[in-house]
Amino acid sequence: MADHIFRGTLEAQWARVQERLQAEVSEKAYSTWLAPLTLGDYREGRLRLALPTRFMRDWVSSHYVDRLRALWQRENPSVRTLEIVVQPPIVVRRGPEIADSPSIAASPRPAVQPVVAPPMPRTGPPASRTPERSYDDLLGQPDARFTFDGFVVGKSNEFAYAAARRVAESETPTFNPLFLYGGVGLGKTHLMHAIWHAIREREPQRRVLYLSAETFVNRFIQALRAKNTISFKEQFRGVDVLMVDDVQFICGKDTSQEEFFHTFNALVDQHKQIVLSSDKAPQELDGIEDRMRSRLSHGLVADIHATTYELRLGILHSKIERSKAKVPERVLEFLAHKIASNVRELEGALNRVIAHATLVGRETNLETAQEVLHDVLRAADRRISIEEIQLRVSQHYNIKISEMHSPRRSRSVARPRQVAMYLAKILTQCSLPQIGRKFGNRDHTTVMHAVRKIEELKVTDGAIGEDVELLKKLLQG
Repeated sequence: MADHIFRGTLEAQWARVQERLQAEVSEKAYSTWLAPLTLGDYREGRLRLALPTRFMRDWVSSHYVDRLRALWQRENPSVRTLEIVVQPPIVVRRGPEIADSPSIAASPRPAVQPVVAPPMPRTGPPASRTPERSYDDLLGQPDARFTFDGFVVGKSNEFAYAAARRVAESETPTFNPLFLYGGVGLGKTHLMHAIWHAIREREPQRRVLYLSAETFVNRFIQALRAKNTISFKEQFRGVDVLMVDDVQFICGKDTSQEEFFHTFNALVDQHKQIVLSSDKAPQELDGIEDRMRSRLSHGLVADIHATTYELRLGILHSKIERSKAKVPERVLEFLAHKIASNVRELEGALNRVIAHATLVGRETNLETAQEVLHDVLRAADRRISIEEIQLRVSQHYNIKISEMHSPRRSRSVARPRQVAMYLAKILTQCSLPQIGRKFGNRDHTTVMHAVRKIEELKVTDGAIGEDVELLKKLLQG
């Protein structure tokens, strides 16, 4: 009886602590992180609170545990230490034999999505097909040409390549998620497809699901309209490996982002591998919540840099070997030098040269290549480099170009440097870390601050706005 009374006292104190928390933090923060907390046991001054996942425990421990302890000690001074533990909610499988069970109906529902998903329903494919192939039938298979053997490795992509190989060869997640990012046409999708092929070749029984973020959003919207979100959750949380391409598409879509967050959490807590790709690093993505940004950065983030001349030439040689076409070395060197934007455009240019030689019957040489690719080469010549931006801005503000890389912080130098960073962000395809390296190895957060500052000044300071527009015209002219 005494234990029952003491437990009732603890629950009353916990209710008052929850009321104070609700008054102190935003509704969103409370519902996401604090509402799922449940009261655990209390022994000799140590109180335990429980959360359903490790990620939520780590977040609350980092951001709220001190405040929780202070509120508890105000209610109950005997509470000396507060510990937050992981206690996954009990998942009850749905079925006709338990649907009307009064004990289940009376049990409280967990405040967060279950972390143990029921198995994916094997619907769709004929019974004669193997069950694991239903994942392929759901969204189609990646391109058979994109394998690790067909990926040309260079200094700019060797880290991402090594990380992708490790994920493909590991039975359990080494780092989760693997987040690949880089500009358009640098090989992110190739590596994603290569991981899929390698896993399926080594372990055909593993359930590997590859899709674009746009497909994820569209299927979630369909599930909402059909009022069939349970089936959607079972499909996406019942896989062994989830691979999502172009994850930046989820930014700004709050409802889909919420569902993706819970799917992400469920898979990580089941020790299932997640692989993502994006055109930007997690810190650079706009329109995502801090909790999602933190989750994306939790594993390994691998950047694919712009290609080097040697890598581009290697890619062209590899493609020539596979196609058995004959293209003079001088032409390949010319293409590798002139088309530096991305691999996709480089391969497209080579295809045009080969097709022209085949269809017209003319020998391939440097002159014919220049003739066939006149529009591509003209567009490539117009591309703006960070070095060109730094030169133009330095001339405009009458400072030395070396000041773009110097540690000086005086306004006469810092403001032009911020303008140059801003122009590099909007006029080139370089990522923030790449831009930072060009400005004296500065951190990407410095570039982010510069971009935000110039965007603000363009509105409040007419002179800065005029400078920026003039420099854009000069650079693009």
